Amino acid sequence: MSVNKQSVEKIVEAVGGKENIVAATHCVTRLRFALKDEGKVDKEALENIDLVKGSFSANGQFQVVIGQGLVDKVYNEMVEITGIGRATKQEIKDAAEANLNPLQRAIKTLADIFIPILPAIVTAGLLMGINNVLTGPGIFYDDKSFVEVHQEWADLASIINLIANTAFVFLPGLIGWSAVNKFGGSPLLGIVLGLMLVHPDLLNAWGWGAAKQEGNIPVWNLFGLEIQKVGYQGQVLPVLVASYVLAKIEIFLRKRIPDAFQLLLVAPLALLITGFLAFIAIGPVTFSIGNAITNVFVGIFDNVPAIGGLIYGALYAPLVVTGMHHTFLPVDLQLISSTGGTFLWPILVMSNIAQGSAALAMMFLAKDEKLKGLSFTSAVSAYLGITEPAMFGVNLRFRYPFIAAMTGAAIAGTFITLNKVIAPSIGVGGLPGFLSIVPQKWIPFFIGMAIAIIVPIVLTWVFAKLKKDK
Repeated sequence: MSVNKQSVEKIVEAVGGKENIVAATHCVTRLRFALKDEGKVDKEALENIDLVKGSFSANGQFQVVIGQGLVDKVYNEMVEITGIGRATKQEIKDAAEANLNPLQRAIKTLADIFIPILPAIVTAGLLMGINNVLTGPGIFYDDKSFVEVHQEWADLASIINLIANTAFVFLPGLIGWSAVNKFGGSPLLGIVLGLMLVHPDLLNAWGWGAAKQEGNIPVWNLFGLEIQKVGYQGQVLPVLVASYVLAKIEIFLRKRIPDAFQLLLVAPLALLITGFLAFIAIGPVTFSIGNAITNVFVGIFDNVPAIGGLIYGALYAPLVVTGMHHTFLPVDLQLISSTGGTFLWPILVMSNIAQGSAALAMMFLAKDEKLKGLSFTSAVSAYLGITEPAMFGVNLRFRYPFIAAMTGAAIAGTFITLNKVIAPSIGVGGLPGFLSIVPQKWIPFFIGMAIAIIVPIVLTWVFAKLKKDK
């Protein structure tokens, strides 16, 4: 498909002109801008351009949805028109970060750490879902699992479970790689740090509670100081803090040690110092903090499940708009590690499905063919776990579909929370999400999905009719 030069010029004009563009790049589907002043963007004019399928602002970047296969052509034409230099995604991130406040920077840091490892976690969740289907009792046979009836499948299920569990067992290794890289250190040292925290010589973190009750936690004795030999499998905070410390120590040493001695001294010293700090202070303190966070969420959802499900279901989509939803992924992982399952992630699925349903309703209500097409494709995307096109391209644009989706998600979230639906892993946050739910809770989860589909569609239609009658 050819690109109309005038349409590209209109995009540049709509984002405030070339003088408002600090830098620009693109990903698979979107133009990504770092702008001097986002207040100069004319969103209405922008989204009336034939090439544009939606726009939104996130993490200090203004993003314009163009579409796969076309965005690179639009970007190349824009570079020719404006004369701006080509920028990398990292340069755009760095330019955008200058406009963020401290809270936004903290949230962006979490996002930059967890988004690169998300494919591994989601893949593990999907594989664990397959294992759940094979090993869950009552799915295919009364009170028996598929592998109990068909023993020849048992070893296959065992191998699938091993492959699926790897990302969660060695989660600190994944986080260490991504976090140390984000904080400016050597990613390889981050991997070593993360794996060090789950070394087989350490007491498995999942057996810590039982060992504590029995009073037989193994310890190191360092000149009279007893340090627990405990691993941090599935834990998030210990490796996050330790990664920050490791990166800063490495940067400090690299600036002060001559190049000729860096290979011999920097990595060994950085790992040794961080290792001692991790086992003596960082690990125990952050382990306690992580458990306290878990207890807060578990307490809320145990004592007032209806309110917890209602609030989280209603507010998850606005959290996505602000980017704050990234702060809950570590909580999900902490809940999975500490309690065996998360009750927050299933509500995320309800919210994503609800946003897709509201966008789908707009496909039938819209008269503009471009909006019809955008509504349908963004609904499909949301049903598969990617909600940004639906939210920013359709629902927020008209407001009432967004409110309808929030309402549907709140009701569905309340229902599944009251029925104690949990996910022992994180998978695709859409229609395939049932694979990550414990099989015993599939029925209430499917009912919740039905609520998240029907309520937003009905409410969007009602709100549209009421608006039209005024």
